[in-house]
Amino acid sequence: MADLLGAANPVPGYDKAAVNRNIALPPDSTQIKNVVDPGRVVRPDGRTDQQDSASLANSNQIRYDSNFHTFLQRLRETPDLAAVLSRLFAAQEGIVVQSGLGEGVAAELSKALEMLRMDEGQLLTFLQGQLKSGSRFGGALFALLRSAYDKASSEYVRTDILQFLKVYSDFSSSRHIEGNLLRNLSGMAESIPASWAEQLHTIIAQLENSIQAGDRQGTLQLLQRGLFPHISNYVKQTHDVGAARSLLSLLALDVARYENGSEENLLRSFHQLTSYGVLKNQLGAIDDQTLLKLLGNSQFLESSPAKVFSDHLASAAGKALQGGGSPEVREIFQQLVSAILINESVYMPINHYIIPMEWNGRMLFSEFWVDPNPEEDQREG
Repeated sequence: MADLLGAANPVPGYDKAAVNRNIALPPDSTQIKNVVDPGRVVRPDGRTDQQDSASLANSNQIRYDSNFHTFLQRLRETPDLAAVLSRLFAAQEGIVVQSGLGEGVAAELSKALEMLRMDEGQLLTFLQGQLKSGSRFGGALFALLRSAYDKASSEYVRTDILQFLKVYSDFSSSRHIEGNLLRNLSGMAESIPASWAEQLHTIIAQLENSIQAGDRQGTLQLLQRGLFPHISNYVKQTHDVGAARSLLSLLALDVARYENGSEENLLRSFHQLTSYGVLKNQLGAIDDQTLLKLLGNSQFLESSPAKVFSDHLASAAGKALQGGGSPEVREIFQQLVSAILINESVYMPINHYIIPMEWNGRMLFSEFWVDPNPEEDQREG
């Protein structure tokens, strides 16, 4: 019977049988891509994980082969911080006139604006406050540890110094970590069904009471024995791998830092340092109460106009990004947070400072960068 839907005389090699036939590839063909497995060496193939810089120069694709290149890409895309601040603030006798602001955002910005009226002395205090609060490892104790780290000949001494700094970092961030725990739990309660959220709200209330009472150990036990089993059962029974599971991962990181930053762990880590002869003569005279008082009075934890201003600005950004403003306001705060984060990146080799102020009735916004170690680059004479 004639093939009315196809050619009467098919071209050899292009018939349906040939097209649909699976053509076998030799085992050593480089067209077959190996499964990425860093644990073993496989045969070479055509796979390459290197990205072409030229093709990504004008695109929004994120580089996955280099964190530093990603930082440079984000730095190039970051908006001007001074321009963002000038868009955000528009004040006349302390009243915010930026449209689209929610009540909470406007209140925080009003408090921040009241601090911007400065004279020369207040501006100097504001900049010094940024300098002191920019690093939590300032003061005589950390200068001594920094010198000991440079002079230490044993790798064990250096490791224990870094471990103490890590514990102190978590210890000094306790209030911030507690806030993260409560915020993530509130977000988790909103993302799961009410039947599961009811018990979670009870746990959140117990956590708030425990945190206010300063019972760190009770807080940890409540998280480990009450929260994690409850959410793990929810994920297991409902197979919810969305927001609840993502927030649970964030909670696990915060709980690990919260446990590491306990007062007992801090003192234990410090006692480990005093067991070394190179540090015993310099740190052996410091008892536990003196150490806690010394760390509690550090310049990083001191309240200053710059720190209060940044707290108001951060609170306003948090309220705006959680829906306390119009889409235009949220976009401004997103640009603000992005610019600040990229300028505070670990890849930025210089310290970043901002100057928001009202001078003679006019608003001024600027920023500058300072080399933290200029004396190391100076030659003799």
